[in-house]
Amino acid sequence: MSTISLKNQRIVIIGGSSGIGLATAQQAIEQGAAVVLAGRSKEKLLQAQQYLGSDAIEIYPLDNRDEQQLQAFFEHVGSFDHLFTPGASYVRGPISSSSEIAHSCFNAKFWPQYNAVKYASPYINPTGSIVLMSGAFGQRPLADGASYAACNGAIESLGKALAVELSPIRVNVISPGTIRTSFNWEGAKQEVRDESYDHYTKINIVGRVGTAAEAAHTTIYLMTNNYTTGSTLFPDGGYILR
Repeated sequence: MSTISLKNQRIVIIGGSSGIGLATAQQAIEQGAAVVLAGRSKEKLLQAQQYLGSDAIEIYPLDNRDEQQLQAFFEHVGSFDHLFTPGASYVRGPISSSSEIAHSCFNAKFWPQYNAVKYASPYINPTGSIVLMSGAFGQRPLADGASYAACNGAIESLGKALAVELSPIRVNVISPGTIRTSFNWEGAKQEVRDESYDHYTKINIVGRVGTAAEAAHTTIYLMTNNYTTGSTLFPDGGYILR
């Protein structure tokens, strides 16, 4: 039986300098892939490159909220096999929140992924794939994030629509629960992090917070399984079942 792998394939990860993106890059390199990491901070990209310690890494500073930068980026990158778009920064709040908070998820998470696919798709090989990222909050919202839940639902619907439109390129979505990464908590005090993690362990089935490596494993599966498209997978510890 042959082993499914990413050997000799080229992967673009927007938001790959930390968290799930970085863990995905590490696993892809272990499978023999070449990886292009893009993100807003050149310093963090250089740190990620050093951490990965591989000649198979290219890095590019990129603000994925800037449509012109996205277009120029993919023109520069050229042909590749798989796209993963985990990079996003936003604020969650209730329906009474300001317009700035309400719009932040769509501005930082939905439209950057939409536009990334728009400009990437002409360069993705027909046997390749796209993995978008939503969040399990879209399937099981709490009482403080109406726009955030709606944004995640929109990304999952976008994945289905693009799977039809861009075929034979496969398009799927990863929808993780709470994952222990430094990116989620930039600037937050440790006690705030710990309190949130403790809360999450009580509202899912497996009783713990997930790791970036576990979410990355799901992403790698979606890249390598050639019979999966239009799907959303939930590495969430059973959060949406409670």
